[in-house]
Amino acid sequence: MNKLTVTVEINKPIGDVWKLFNNPEHIVNWNFAHESWECPSAKNDLKVGGKLEVRMQAKDGRFGFELVGIYDEVKDNESVKYHFEDGREIEVIFEKLSDNKTKVTENFDPENQNPLEFQKDGWQAILDNFKSYSESL
Repeated sequence: MNKLTVTVEINKPIGDVWKLFNNPEHIVNWNFAHESWECPSAKNDLKVGGKLEVRMQAKDGRFGFELVGIYDEVKDNESVKYHFEDGREIEVIFEKLSDNKTKVTENFDPENQNPLEFQKDGWQAILDNFKSYSESL
């Protein structure tokens, strides 16, 4: 199956974007697609074989899930590759556009439950949320 791609440009230096994207104390502030959701916990052992663990849930607590990614490749301020426990692969690329502008691109394998457009829109919404959060700091 073809990968889906979402991207965003953030008005911050690449080093800042890298930290905001990968640091658990920041992940909990942006890793959700809609304001009715939250990310109450995040852990990130950013090294090959390390795990990214996040909890995403509805704010009313009625629905939620854990996502666990295992890192396959980590290149500081450049890219990360990881896979979910179900085998889906994700690649995140950080690209310096200028001293104060960074492009983040995510390529990911879709899951089989939801329509592709729905998945792409959800991942894009999370990335847009990341942009808003990053630029507010």
